[in-house]
Amino acid sequence: MSTYQKGDVIWCHDYHLMFLPKYLKETNPHIKVGWFLHTPFPSSEIYRTLSLRSEILEALLKADLIGFHTYDYARHFESSCIRILGLEGTPEGVENDGRVTRVSAFPVGIDAGRFIDSLETPAVKQELAYYQDQFSGKKVLLGVDRLDMIKGIPQKLLAFEMFLEKCQEWRGKVVLVQIAVPSRTDSGVEYQRLAKQVHEIVGRINGAYCTFSWTPIRLLDKLLKHDELCALYACTDVGLMTSLRDGMNLTAYEFIACQHQRQQKGVLVLSEFAGAAQSLGAGALLVNPWNVREVYTAILEALTMSEFERNERHQQNYKHVTTHTAEAWASNYIRELNDTIEEDELRTLRIPPSLPADDAVRKFQRGKTRLLIVGFNVTISAPVDAPRRRGDQIRELNLGLHPGMKEPLTKLCQDPNTIILILSGSTKEALDETFGDYNLWLAAENGMFLRHTSGLWNTNMKQKFDMDWAVSVKLVFEYFCARAPRTFVESRETALVWNYKYADVEFGRLQARDMLQHLWTGPYSNAAVDIIQGSKSVEVRPVGVTKGATMGSNLIRIAESKGPDFKIDYLLCIGHFLSKDEDVFTFLDPEPRTQRDYSYRKMENTKDRLRMENTKDRLRVNGGRGKSMELTSNSRPSKWSLLRTKTFPSTLPEPDSVEALDAIIDVSKDTYFSCAVGRKRSTARYSLPSSDEVVLFFKALADAL
Repeated sequence: MSTYQKGDVIWCHDYHLMFLPKYLKETNPHIKVGWFLHTPFPSSEIYRTLSLRSEILEALLKADLIGFHTYDYARHFESSCIRILGLEGTPEGVENDGRVTRVSAFPVGIDAGRFIDSLETPAVKQELAYYQDQFSGKKVLLGVDRLDMIKGIPQKLLAFEMFLEKCQEWRGKVVLVQIAVPSRTDSGVEYQRLAKQVHEIVGRINGAYCTFSWTPIRLLDKLLKHDELCALYACTDVGLMTSLRDGMNLTAYEFIACQHQRQQKGVLVLSEFAGAAQSLGAGALLVNPWNVREVYTAILEALTMSEFERNERHQQNYKHVTTHTAEAWASNYIRELNDTIEEDELRTLRIPPSLPADDAVRKFQRGKTRLLIVGFNVTISAPVDAPRRRGDQIRELNLGLHPGMKEPLTKLCQDPNTIILILSGSTKEALDETFGDYNLWLAAENGMFLRHTSGLWNTNMKQKFDMDWAVSVKLVFEYFCARAPRTFVESRETALVWNYKYADVEFGRLQARDMLQHLWTGPYSNAAVDIIQGSKSVEVRPVGVTKGATMGSNLIRIAESKGPDFKIDYLLCIGHFLSKDEDVFTFLDPEPRTQRDYSYRKMENTKDRLRMENTKDRLRVNGGRGKSMELTSNSRPSKWSLLRTKTFPSTLPEPDSVEALDAIIDVSKDTYFSCAVGRKRSTARYSLPSSDEVVLFFKALADAL
């Protein structure tokens, strides 16, 4: 940070610095941070065994762009985030708390020009002449590896031993040059054991097959100089790059670059477990290094390959090596990082800012009659302390009120000038059990049922819903419950919900997709129902049953119980609602959407949508079935009269009492606060990250009384 200047990019490399993006963002959230992994990222089944699995992933997700050598490694990382952290994967990367971290593959390259130009230098030509004299009349096989367990040197030697055993005609005509660079000489017993094993195998093979004029294997335990290495690459007939697991293996790239000026091109035998296999697989012979027989067969095929096929394979790989260079890799990564930052800034403009708690409390104190509309689940429900990747199903299914919410809620309910309405998709029984002892209003099943805790339940339905579809839909839900363990069905009077929150995330998402295709294209496609996809649920409910559609009638009923002089001058609506149910924020907002200072996502209700186009001299209001009217700017009606053009199902009451609503609500943009909880994309004015922050806010409201 002592050298950082505004606008700089900080590019973190490799697994040693997995926590650095988190620390950098905590220091300055506006820093451009990228992270790149030069080793393979394991599958989620391997990665999940780590004790600090969640902490590492969460630290990495603070970066703006995460890069890997191959798509496989990127897919493993995304799968780990989905399975362990329960996050949502997107085509761009991983979404975490409304912020998208871009995840992509950037195959690294080499400075091919440096190797090609080196072949013209006198030093390399001298070394090349020496090697050609040393190996005159013999085919050269070359392996360049660190002395590391993942490089597969013992397996390579065993494959060469099988080749000599099976192909006696090649004895004396082929030499394996293996460079084993000791990279961890002081790393303990394992590496010493590996070095001993390699030397024993080389000694056994040379002892069995060598002659006075021929030694099958030349083992070099040292790092060659650049000139020596280029010359050795140039005189090699078969490159054996057979690592057991490798991030990329750039020695394969170096081998290809140094072969271009040779008349008879060399053949690359490459491990399918190296990252380079995805880039050079078209021109290489791909092998499974664990299968000694397969490697031996590939060696024989490479040595007997026709000159035409050698040239074709080389040209394919040479084109890739010379175009996908290290410079191109770095440029592509930095360009992608800058694009990611710009997209994130545009995305941030559409994210509601944090709730201005101090201002909301001050306006609350000044209000004479205050209405607080509060969601239940995720908003003021009790959190579950479950460090596992998925929630505790037994505890969460029996959630009650947040412990910290009980005292402020009791105090607010005792204030005669404060009215609290709990608005939830939960059943009447669930709300009764949780809030039965408080002096407040309850709106169950998205506002379809309303009661004060001192009275009886009333319904907002003019007539009974047609629920004939429920029986067959429940059968579909139960079928998918049998297919997906830990999924369950919630039955309500006006809806059915299939929940896969506790199932395997990826499998649950696949089952949800199959279910949605069945529901959208099956016999229910023409039924009067809305099929709603939640974050980890699928809900089917009658058309038009939303929190916004029922809010008008509920407000009128509350007002009727208060008397003719009742008027609300402070309004707070806060909750974690489905996108379809966020129409309640729009319904209550006294300011037209087009006058807001940030862009909103369109309402997802496609069957009946209220569109407002605020132009300079007129206001056009479109109803769900094409109804429209034009109003001059000098004669704009009440906000509530706009709702008359919206088509409501016959089972729901139309908000005809425009005068009643105008008389009830007397709030402005300064005294209306809408707040989404735990949702970054919302039509609400503001947001809070979790129920803990909601509790703190309500404590401040209670203290202000």
